Parts: sequence; C-alpha cells; structure tokens
Amino acid sequence: MQTIYADGIANITLIDGIIRFDIVNIMQIEDEKANIRPVGALALSVPALLRTHDQLSKAIEKLVADGIVTKTDTPVSLDQN
Repeated sequence: MQTIYADGIANITLIDGIIRFDIVNIMQIEDEKANIRPVGALALSVPALLRTHDQLSKAIEKLVADGIVTKTDTPVSLDQN
C-alpha cells in the first residue's frame, strides 16, 4: 500500500453517483492564496463518502477531547490562484 501525504482536497465533483476529488499539496502561499499541486485523486460512492465523513468527524471529536486541536467557526480553505 502506498502512503500519500496531502495538505487538503480540491476540485470536488459528483458524476454518476461517484464523488471525485483531487488530493493536493501546498507548494507556496502568496498574498494569502495557496499555490497547490495535485498529488493524487480519490473516487468514492455516496455511501462511502458518508462513512468517511462519520469516521473523520469522530477522529476530530477525539482530537478536540484530547486537547490536541481547537474547533473554530472559520474553516481553513485552500484557495487556488
């Protein structure tokens, strides 16, 4: 199995019941805009996306409960140039 490091996701699309998105890395940040580079792609069925959302939500809740991260009202985005 290959491990891919990613800073985030971009270009989310839904086509024929499959959600596809690019996995991206930030190359540099200029004027508060991220210069990103795709490093892979992921395709999930709608049920798989919902299960993934549930698992990620639980992981975030644990990080908050353990004091590792703090929730904020403003999400961080990877705006492209």
